[in-house]
Amino acid sequence: MTARRALITGVSGQDGSYLAERLLDEGVEVHAISLHDEASEHVPADVEMHAGDITDVEHTRALTLALKPDLIVNLAAVSSVARSWHEPELVSQVNGAAAVAMLETAFLVRERGTDVRFLQASSAEIFGEPSISPQHEDTAIAPVNPYGVAKAYAHLMTGVYRTRGLHASSLILYNHESPRRPPQFVTRKITSTVAAIANGTADELVLGNLDVRRDWGWAPDYVDALTRAAAADQPGDYVIATGVTHTIRDFVAAAFAHVGIADWERLVRVDAALARPADAAAQQGDATKARTHLGWRPTVGFDEIVARMVAADLDPS
Repeated sequence: MTARRALITGVSGQDGSYLAERLLDEGVEVHAISLHDEASEHVPADVEMHAGDITDVEHTRALTLALKPDLIVNLAAVSSVARSWHEPELVSQVNGAAAVAMLETAFLVRERGTDVRFLQASSAEIFGEPSISPQHEDTAIAPVNPYGVAKAYAHLMTGVYRTRGLHASSLILYNHESPRRPPQFVTRKITSTVAAIANGTADELVLGNLDVRRDWGWAPDYVDALTRAAAADQPGDYVIATGVTHTIRDFVAAAFAHVGIADWERLVRVDAALARPADAAAQQGDATKARTHLGWRPTVGFDEIVARMVAADLDPS
């Protein structure tokens, strides 16, 4: 299946901008719904922007039915786990209910004669504190924070719509990074602050729990997984992960190593107030199904990911 017209929600995020670039390069007409009709600096100018709020189901549905896309990718989300503790109602609406509304809209597009495919960006947070490691598509869903609960609802409903005949896939994305990651995320906070320390404009990096362990990949690789799932003959759920974990401490050490600072501990201060109320200690994904069925595999390793981010923050031009 080669898409002709795609509709992306959440295009201004790192995944959305990389996906828009990828689809445009493949000759796809790309439309996007954004809270404002102006895109972020990373979104290509050829994307047709439409102002709208995905929680406004009536407006979003009317626009989608008029566009008749043959590919819908739902990336829109309140993407901060920490923020979900402060605004659980908003997160439930955007990450959960609005995603389900998009599924229903895709189903209506299909009912009206367009062979549409739907991709839902799910999250490793749906597994919460998993009892097995690494996690795979059949791992028990047991989220431990509002973000994970909302994502779990959307993930499960994607499966429900698949049983109704919609080509709907849910990609369980583990942590993935790039220089386009917003600065409020801990990884970008690390790389931007390390760059500032190296440049002499900051003197310390303040973080919460350094022992949290995550499976980090390269964002464009995860966008590649999205496009492969869209093109697959059969829809499904797919864990997208590297299978290799590192701690926040490892991330910090790799960032300082890139700027030639070995004794970095003196420059880092731990503030317990920055720790989340509930945070899975470790997440590690098993992407065997994606490798087997989609031919997908990660291409950029952990140290190189961190180095690329620090390099971009050292020279933001």
